[in-house]
Amino acid sequence: MRAARITLAVAAAAVWALTAGPVAAHFGTITPSTDIVTQEDDKTLTLEVKFIHPLERHYMEMAKPRRFGVVHAGKQTDLLGTLTAAKGKAPDQTEEFTFWTAGFQVRRPGDYLFFVEPTPYWEPAEDVFIVHYTKVCVNALGLEEGWDAPIGLETEIVPLTRPYGLWTGNLFTGQVLLKGRPVPFAEVEVEYLNASPGNPGIVQAPADAFVTQVVKADANGVFSYAMPRAGWWGFAALGEADWKLAQDGQEKGVEIGAVIWVHTRDMK
Repeated sequence: MRAARITLAVAAAAVWALTAGPVAAHFGTITPSTDIVTQEDDKTLTLEVKFIHPLERHYMEMAKPRRFGVVHAGKQTDLLGTLTAAKGKAPDQTEEFTFWTAGFQVRRPGDYLFFVEPTPYWEPAEDVFIVHYTKVCVNALGLEEGWDAPIGLETEIVPLTRPYGLWTGNLFTGQVLLKGRPVPFAEVEVEYLNASPGNPGIVQAPADAFVTQVVKADANGVFSYAMPRAGWWGFAALGEADWKLAQDGQEKGVEIGAVIWVHTRDMK
């Protein structure tokens, strides 16, 4: 499988250059029980936070995140204490792996931007730590305000397409930011969350190249992708941080990822 790796140089502007690798694509995920809450719906959301290979449904062990929260009406709320550990595995995995769940009560209209900063994951196969700053937007009760606002994560994808109310086949457009600034020509990985809630059918990739789609951003860090199937789609722009972490007494590089998830539905 081809998984993009982008090397980061921080100067007056951020420059990310491709260094392709053969390893499977990792994605941080936040999947809410719904992306739109109406007046008729249950106002309690269930959110699952995982570290997986989405299309292959392969779990990685996930330690309790460093940060988990939500931004609504410009206010950020810490939700770390609401996380509960759970176990899961893919059909071809013999060992169960840890992921996290949380409940959230929607009380007011507007867009809710949920985000997670995970504890760094050591990947010995790549000799690198992985930190994916992941987010998802849930709209509540008809007020469409806040979905296009940056959260202020070290790196993030800011949607230019409203990230909910999407039909299958819609074009999703986003902008990759690093420290609040656009990342020119960032390479963005795209994966489908196989057997995602409401869409139990399993997608079988005919070749490795179909597992992770890849698109290139323009000079302003803007990219687009048309989603061909109903369900959850993840977009990840990966880079190398300008800071390191220690592993076995040695300083190691850190892969940082800007990840966003959006949901599509079939017309009926």
